[in-house]
Amino acid sequence: MAPMVLLAMSALPGCVLISANLNPFSSTPEPLEEYVIDGEGKNKILLLDISRVISSRSEENALSVKREEATTARVLEELNRARKDDSVCAVVLRINSPGGTVTASDTIFHELLRFKEERRVPVVAQLMDTATSGAYYVALASDEIVASPTTVTGSVGVVMYGINLSGLMTKIGIKDQTLKSGALKDSGSPLRPMTPEDAQVLQEVLTQMQARFLGLVRQRRPALTDETVQVIADGRVLTADQALQGHLVDHIGYLEDSIRIARQHAGVSEARVVMYRRSQEFAENIYSQPPVVAPQVNLVHVDLSSFVQPPQLMYLWLPSLD
Repeated sequence: MAPMVLLAMSALPGCVLISANLNPFSSTPEPLEEYVIDGEGKNKILLLDISRVISSRSEENALSVKREEATTARVLEELNRARKDDSVCAVVLRINSPGGTVTASDTIFHELLRFKEERRVPVVAQLMDTATSGAYYVALASDEIVASPTTVTGSVGVVMYGINLSGLMTKIGIKDQTLKSGALKDSGSPLRPMTPEDAQVLQEVLTQMQARFLGLVRQRRPALTDETVQVIADGRVLTADQALQGHLVDHIGYLEDSIRIARQHAGVSEARVVMYRRSQEFAENIYSQPPVVAPQVNLVHVDLSSFVQPPQLMYLWLPSLD
């Protein structure tokens, strides 16, 4: 248990008891607190962040001092708090993400739909710098999608990143001695070249995931034409103007426009915009940044985590490793 400090201060008619966690290495998250950042009135619009790479896994920095929360866990925690507050009349998703894992993206999409069904409140998505692949998948849960004028979106597709280290291993005298129960058990392994059969089997999996994504786009964006679906099926990214012309988004505008649209859908003339933050997280206005973790030590300036983990199916646009 993390060390706690208890301070008793004399006061009339009794004492004030203050408790605090003074352990800087504690990984126990503090409870979410509500911050009013704009507007007035009894009704509330929750501003909820979908940022960075969408994942179901929490990660610690190099010194294990600060833990980055899993996107799925944080979103669900905020939705659960909003469920208990009858004053929350709408949700605005502030999305700035290149996407993430297939399952994490789908889980957040599912939880948003479940929240909408239970609370009967509108959800509006505001796309910021980047809202591609799994991030756009999440946005499909909303009633309306607003893209910033400079948003990059689209990238409707699935990818499995991988490398082949067998040539390097041979040069430095390392041999693969993997034991397996079937010829395809280690498909995608970086320890050997991929065979045509490996590629065919893995491609079939990716094709099915792509079909699910495209089917969801067709379902949630009924104004899309068959021609547009064929265009976006190659996984290309789109500007805000291209996305609007193709009916992937409903409007081009700014965050205040999404808040106004959410207020209109909720049928209220005024509402407070609120964020849920932990005590050490900053929230002052509608553009306050989402929670940021402490920087990680990486001497080569390249994130190699994708290559040392088991293969993952990703709804992700990753043009650079910088």
